[in-house]
Amino acid sequence: MDLSSARHAFVTGGASGIGLAIADALASRGVSVTIADVDRAALDAAMASRPQRFFAVVLDTRDRQGWQSAKSAAESTFGPVDILINNAGIAPDGRDFADMDPASFDRIVGINLFGVFNGVSAFAADMRTRGAGYIVNTSSMAGLVAPAPGIGAYAAAKFGVVAISEVLRKELAPHGVGVSVLCPGLVATNLKDTTMKLGGTIRNPNGTMAGGMSAATVGELVIQGIADNARYIVTHPEQWGAVEKRMQAIQEAFLAGTKTK
Repeated sequence: MDLSSARHAFVTGGASGIGLAIADALASRGVSVTIADVDRAALDAAMASRPQRFFAVVLDTRDRQGWQSAKSAAESTFGPVDILINNAGIAPDGRDFADMDPASFDRIVGINLFGVFNGVSAFAADMRTRGAGYIVNTSSMAGLVAPAPGIGAYAAAKFGVVAISEVLRKELAPHGVGVSVLCPGLVATNLKDTTMKLGGTIRNPNGTMAGGMSAATVGELVIQGIADNARYIVTHPEQWGAVEKRMQAIQEAFLAGTKTK
């Protein structure tokens, strides 16, 4: 997508972390940005230091009626949305499936997966009708490979985001609308704090995201991904080895199947 043609972007989870970094990167290219977030205090803090090019709305991405209200307010301010960044998410709870509270599973999947669908449902048809637009859905490296116990619900949701994005890309490409899926590795954000504010639990609440890539770097990678119409936006290419092992195991299963015929 040529960003010079974009006038308005809508970013969920936009008050902090990766979402705010993407919003800032877009605004620096002249795009007006609506930042949507469930945390009103974080929205107020973000807006206090940003120019009139920004607009803020409170949104729980699980709330479909809330999406319609947020869309109406955003488009009344800046016009039709050209770029949708479905970024809002929470962290895994660190529990094995056998020990997981069903409410925790519902929360993780509701925000990380259903929230993405709700954004697509709110904006994709309009973009298709106009024959222009771009959607970026935030998955995770855990949406490409699930390497460890305790991230099961999170990985299930993030694998689902990859699937939504792959299919959506095929559906919208003939209509001039691009779709990318962002698969970040460790990024320095406040994801754990956000998770706990929403009633979630994590195994190590005193842990940090120290050592992760800066959110600003991810924001620039997303901008490049949009410009390139990238199918996948990967932040940590050095993690390919784990994904490759999964792909090799799948390939081996296919090859084994051909031998039985």
